[in-house]
Amino acid sequence: MSIAPTVPGIPDGQIVELRVEVPPGQVIKYDLAALASAFEITDPGRIAVETDGSRTALVTIYPSNPLAEMPPPSESDMLMDAYGRIVAGRYHNGRPARRKLFDPRTGSAVRALTFGTTGAGKSRTVQYILACEKRNGIVSWYGDLKGGQSAPEARGQVDWLATSQEEVILMLRAAVAVAQERQARYAAMGRNAFVIGDPDPLLSVRIDEANRLLEKGAPYREEGTYLVKELGRTGRSVGVGEELDAQASHLEELGGSDTLRAMLKEGEVTLLRWSSSMMRQLVADGLLPAGTQLVPIPKSLKPRVLRSQFAEGADDDDDVCDTQGTAYLLSGPHPASMMRHFRIGSILPMPGLDPEILALYGPGDPHRLEATSNEAAGEAYAARGTDAMAALCEAVKEEQAKTTAKAQAGKGGRGAQLLEDRIRVVLADADDPMTPDEIASLINADGGPEVRVGSVRNRLGMLADSGDVVRAGRGLYEIAR
Repeated sequence: MSIAPTVPGIPDGQIVELRVEVPPGQVIKYDLAALASAFEITDPGRIAVETDGSRTALVTIYPSNPLAEMPPPSESDMLMDAYGRIVAGRYHNGRPARRKLFDPRTGSAVRALTFGTTGAGKSRTVQYILACEKRNGIVSWYGDLKGGQSAPEARGQVDWLATSQEEVILMLRAAVAVAQERQARYAAMGRNAFVIGDPDPLLSVRIDEANRLLEKGAPYREEGTYLVKELGRTGRSVGVGEELDAQASHLEELGGSDTLRAMLKEGEVTLLRWSSSMMRQLVADGLLPAGTQLVPIPKSLKPRVLRSQFAEGADDDDDVCDTQGTAYLLSGPHPASMMRHFRIGSILPMPGLDPEILALYGPGDPHRLEATSNEAAGEAYAARGTDAMAALCEAVKEEQAKTTAKAQAGKGGRGAQLLEDRIRVVLADADDPMTPDEIASLINADGGPEVRVGSVRNRLGMLADSGDVVRAGRGLYEIAR
């Protein structure tokens, strides 16, 4: 690529924008380090490059790094506009970087993914979105698989805070049940899309550190992957959205690429500082067009300066020019344009809860699930935030341990090893389609470990997706013959 005419110099304090094209039949490519060298710029952060994925690029040269400092958000930034978007931060050119919380044009809840390596600013980004959800009347269910440490200020600010894998499984089961209840209710109303507050609030289910639940070897990976997939399939048109936030370097750490491909292509995807393997995966899965170039986000904004070993007074101060919150909004209108999220919370670590983050959530209690869906959400929803949750989580753990032990030992009631096998046995012996309650009752009489009907429903969904079981009617299942 060549740039002509040559820019002889950049006046102090001015911004220069160049429009660059390559001849027809070629695709524009660039090397940021080479561009910086050509303009005799020592700080590559002063240069922003955005291409159209074809022949043209805009090269903007700033007097200093435009993303070095960001203000905190205003209250108006946090409120959804007519298109269901909040302002998450600013692009390099100062324009607002918007992210959807809801799509009112299609009546669809949002599916979202946020990726970022350690120290990239993921937790602060999550806190901001949770605060925006509260201010916009959205019911937030938040699973923090870092034991509640990722966003401690969220406690008391969301409708449901889960801090263990077992409680997250219970939360996902409840969310799928709510989506199914709404689906049946809306079908009876003749409704095929969602309208906020008419009659139900928007529900957002978020799993932070999702890789801990969905990576290979995780105890609940199979069920967690199914529930995430099922919620993504059924929740969108009934106002139940979901988001996964993770440090994963590859999609296999999140249940496998097949599970998430649709979410990647259609959802709100935020890419904070990433690994090279994640970038290759995103391109391979079709989220980014082949040949798309994203300038790597450095760990520091501080330019590297060569200093002679003989120089006196060399600067050995700590590097405090971090890039936390810098990202690409891959699902936005400018996926290759770098942006930075607003400054969220205090600049320095706090000894306890951060008052600036607490202030973001605003006054008042969090919004709650509609009473109509309380029964579907079940005993886990009723037990959230109480001592009763520990017993429910222990039951999930025991159920999983028994299933694993039976599988390893190769033994079980009537020769069945896994719950899926026990369901197949019951349905194969049945003459007529059966409900999950009827199936659970017969399974619990087969001599194997006792199971809950919620687990049976989840496995039935998985078996129906794989073709082993057929949905014979509303709430009825039979073996595929």
